[in-house]
Amino acid sequence: MAGPAPFVDMGKKAKDLLTKDYNFDQKFTLSMLSSTGMGLTATGLKKDQIFFGDINTVYKSGNTTVDVKVDTYSNVSTKVTVNDVWPCSKAALSFRIPDHKSGKLDVQYLHPHAAIDSSIGLNPTPLLELSATIGTKELSLGGEVGFDTASASCTKYTAGIGLNKPDFSVALLLTDKGQALKASYVHSVNPFTCVAAEMTHRFSTYENNFSIGSSHAVDPFTVVKTRFSDNGKVATLCQLEWRPKSVITFSAEYDSKAINASPKMGLALALKP
Repeated sequence: MAGPAPFVDMGKKAKDLLTKDYNFDQKFTLSMLSSTGMGLTATGLKKDQIFFGDINTVYKSGNTTVDVKVDTYSNVSTKVTVNDVWPCSKAALSFRIPDHKSGKLDVQYLHPHAAIDSSIGLNPTPLLELSATIGTKELSLGGEVGFDTASASCTKYTAGIGLNKPDFSVALLLTDKGQALKASYVHSVNPFTCVAAEMTHRFSTYENNFSIGSSHAVDPFTVVKTRFSDNGKVATLCQLEWRPKSVITFSAEYDSKAINASPKMGLALALKP
């Protein structure tokens, strides 16, 4: 259904180009999918001298998806998603053990001219969140608001407008309770190269922050990305699909303002037998 994207996706294309797949630690992921609809993913991450890991199991049956994750701290996260509870909608129930206050219910409704997302915490003093966009696939206007019933206060309110064309996408967001204005732009120069930029202006301090980046497909199996930020950090990555659905990614970042610090290096290996 060709309608406006959910509000959370406004500006997502530029953000993904600037941040997705950058990793400055050592990460390993193994994913397996069976013919019965069950998928298993094991992830390990070494950050400094600390190792984190989790095992994630996903089972799909009809319109229902069950996602269970167990991490190295014995936390068990579960999410049950049901599509088409009523036409053009889906609902998701999530909770984490042993945190008995972590329960949450999310409901999404998609319409040819609107997209609505709502979330409510399943506890005595829940956090309520609501976001909506109206318009078309090309031009949309939306906003989101969060309300904490425990303190009877708004936790966030954001508004934005987005324009999407086949070769470029623009988003303008008023964030941080109206204290900051964020603009993002992504442009497909040709079938192999994309560029993106993101800039944030804070009204209270008159501070400006920006990041610019690019992505280039060297060949059908190799992608090179670069990123430069106003804080002096320069980053690059090279991603190689060395076998079908199996990817190895090398990342590096240099901080020009920390001349005595060594560049950060990262390696990520994702295997799908």
